[in-house]
Amino acid sequence: MFSVRLHTALFAIFAFTAASAPARAADVIKIGELNSYKSQPAFLGPYKKGMELAVEQINAAGGVNGKQLELIVRDDNSNPGDAVRAAEELLSRDKVDVLTGTFLSHVGLAVTDYAKHKKRFFLASEPLTDKIVWAEGNDYTYRLRNSTYMQVAMLIPAAVKMNKKRWAIVYPNYEYGQSATATFKTLLKEAQPDVEFVAEQAAPLGKIDAGNVVQALADAKPEAMFNVLFATDLAKFVRAGSQRNLFKGLSVVSMLTGEPEYLDPLGRETPEGWVVTGYPWYAIDTPEHDRFLKAYQERYDDYPRLGTVVGYNTILSLAAGIAKAGTTDTPALIQAFKELEVDTPFGRIKYRGLDHQSTMGAYVGKLAVKDGKGVMVDFQYVDGASVQPPDELVRKWRPGAGG
Repeated sequence: MFSVRLHTALFAIFAFTAASAPARAADVIKIGELNSYKSQPAFLGPYKKGMELAVEQINAAGGVNGKQLELIVRDDNSNPGDAVRAAEELLSRDKVDVLTGTFLSHVGLAVTDYAKHKKRFFLASEPLTDKIVWAEGNDYTYRLRNSTYMQVAMLIPAAVKMNKKRWAIVYPNYEYGQSATATFKTLLKEAQPDVEFVAEQAAPLGKIDAGNVVQALADAKPEAMFNVLFATDLAKFVRAGSQRNLFKGLSVVSMLTGEPEYLDPLGRETPEGWVVTGYPWYAIDTPEHDRFLKAYQERYDDYPRLGTVVGYNTILSLAAGIAKAGTTDTPALIQAFKELEVDTPFGRIKYRGLDHQSTMGAYVGKLAVKDGKGVMVDFQYVDGASVQPPDELVRKWRPGAGG
């Protein structure tokens, strides 16, 4: 197994004799990254800083295979067509060695398909749709962030424990929201066959009519709710729901809401008691996270968001894979990433050879308000490996999946 040890003998696996002369083009590994920076700044601003911190640390420690890392970033305008054009530009004009990035699931799927046709390695850092590694997965694409299936599976035990029969669902109406909703309904029904889904509201991404959505949900008189909204849609929904007392006595499980980029703007309006996935950076007590947190705060005089960790882990993963492969050639990278292990601020993760999904996990806990701010309490880290579907299901969903 191959792993990267953070900060202690930092990146010693990349050992080489450092040249004193300025880096030449042949001495640089170009990482081409594309993302929705303009439309999703809350997540992707910190994400970019996380990438930059990792690049700085790796280069200061000698680089990878004797070469320095160079990050070249493009905006995909949250549009699949623009994303493909940005990827083409990165490869043809900027001559990048590998592709990475994307945030929105439908954009990630477009670049996944592009990587397949171009036969170039692509590490999807953030998009959550299961299709990237299952139905539309391919040999050329790996994915870092835990999928919609994995995050839903993390919340199912809490949903079942609530023992509620009448459920409502609200989600953004695009691939991520649709995928999360379908998985939640399937997994909850399997665990609790008598549940009923009495209301389902699909809001246009970034354009929620919060008042009407809240009223429609309230009219159905649910006992519990599954929320998949994030960013500005979430803030509008929470405000409207609080004003209309939707959440009073309502049990809620919610994806992403505990991430600082979405939780912090809620402030005193944070709905207490929701069970959420998130990132309680202020209360994680592990040596690997402590080192990461200290380095980030010293570099940026700010606290990390979940996006920071995703960006940081993206670069660590690429560095580890390239070091293991000994090259940036696509066939070698594909093989190197199979069962690749990487030590991260969340602990060690592994990229499964079966479906190219990493085992990066997430924190699950409850929302509370402390000193006027939303926080996660009673949380625990859920290892992504523990919420993967059985291998036989993966092989069914992804024909030709390897071992």
